[in-house]
Amino acid sequence: MHIIRRLFSLRITHPTLSGLWYAFFWMMIGALILSLLLHASLMEEEQLSLYTYIVHGIALLFGGLVSGKRSGKKGLYQGAITGLFYSILLLLISFLALDHSIGLANLVLILPAILIASAGGVFGVNLRK
Repeated sequence: MHIIRRLFSLRITHPTLSGLWYAFFWMMIGALILSLLLHASLMEEEQLSLYTYIVHGIALLFGGLVSGKRSGKKGLYQGAITGLFYSILLLLISFLALDHSIGLANLVLILPAILIASAGGVFGVNLRK
């Protein structure tokens, strides 16, 4: 059993990369749930933007939490870096894949992303102890 676990396990040791991995993982799960709710007609498209921000906030919180827990120290810093990279990657994907222009309104959303992930990083460092 240990051989199988050793062969097929993937452990990202860098705190920021592992935080980004978990943030995008939770974002994908949230997007799947939102699309299933939208498909089942339990939600209207006008409500989708609010729930999308909630999913991103939860993903950022978990990403910062994992980042802070893996680093063991400087959770505020690790969470902030995770939030910054997460938001920049989302803006880049939005710009390239969806052909949206990057404006000031999009750049302002980087600050809450950094703050939410930083809070997760602080909680993550304290979970390790």
